[in-house]
Formats: sequence, C-alpha cells, structure tokens
Amino acid sequence: MVHQRRTSKTGRIAACAVLALFLKAASWAAVKPPDPGEGSDYRIGVGDVIEVRVWKEPDLTRSVPVRPDGKISFPLLDDLPAAGLTPLELKAVLAERLKQFLSEPRVTVLVSEVNSYKVYVMGEVVTTGALTLKSKTNLLQAISLAGGFSPYAKRNDIVVLRKNGKKDERITVSYERILNGKNPEQNLTLEPGDTVVVP
Repeated sequence: MVHQRRTSKTGRIAACAVLALFLKAASWAAVKPPDPGEGSDYRIGVGDVIEVRVWKEPDLTRSVPVRPDGKISFPLLDDLPAAGLTPLELKAVLAERLKQFLSEPRVTVLVSEVNSYKVYVMGEVVTTGALTLKSKTNLLQAISLAGGFSPYAKRNDIVVLRKNGKKDERITVSYERILNGKNPEQNLTLEPGDTVVVP
C-alpha cells in the first residue's frame, strides 16, 4: 500500500513537471520574434528602424528610421517610401534607384527594430491603451497583456475593429466559444492597428 501511494505521488509529480515544460515551451513559441529579414513577408511600418547595407560602399551603409509619413531618408536618393513594403521590395527599389550612381549595386535590407506592430485594447480590461508588440499576437494573448478582463467584462461580446482597405471591419468574438473549442478561429491573430473592445 505504501509503495502504491509513493508510486502514485511520483507519477503526479512527473505529470506536473511535463505540464510545466509544455507551458514553458508554449510561452517561448508565443514570444518568438518575427523574422523581419530579407526573406520575410513582414511589412515595414512607421517607427521601424531599417538597416541598409550596400556592398563596398560604407558611406551608404546605415540605419534609418521610418518616419511618420512612411518614408526613409537615404543618401543620394533623398526620400523613399518604405512603409507597406517588405524588406525584399525595399531592397529592389533601392538597388534600382542606386543604378544611377553605381554600376551594380548590391543591397541588403534588414529590419533591425520592429516598432510599428501596435494594437489597442479598450473597455473592460485591467489596463487600456496601446500595446507595442514584437511578435505575432492573438486576441487572448493581447487581452492577457492588458491585464485580463475586469469583473464587469462581457466576455462573449468582444469586438475587434480592423481597417480593411478603406473600410472598417467589425468582428464579434466570444471568449467562451474560443475556450470550449467551438470557434477556435475566433482567437484572431491581430494585425497592426487593430482595436480590441471589451464591453
């Protein structure tokens, strides 16, 4: 009998250890930063810092911020639109424009600082306001970062407001239907500029 109790207790401890490791691994996956390098589909945004390297041209190798108007300032080329482009697309633009001054410009573009991924959480959460995110974040993660629900929150009437071109899209979400697995797709991956309203 004593041996059985010890075995059962050991089994519970092992199970808890496995669960702790699983949750830790999941948290690592959640905060894994995006890869804003050349092969990425990341879209450059206002406030990001771009590192531009031009091979054998140290005077043209530098870090530049993306201004509020979505442009960067670059030697020889003055102002260039950058917001909304991927690093590869901006690389192509720079290489093409630099051909006026260099025979075969070899350009590398990297996003050294991601500052444009902002979402807004308002209503019945502990801390309202803007969240500056460094990785892809879903709805429940954003609510957690805002401190969670207040005691008065209507958890099944959450609304996500999203710009879709020139239109404002309104997406209604139910917290319970996400948790019970009936509508897991409602746990949206948030996009820059999204506003989460918890009534």
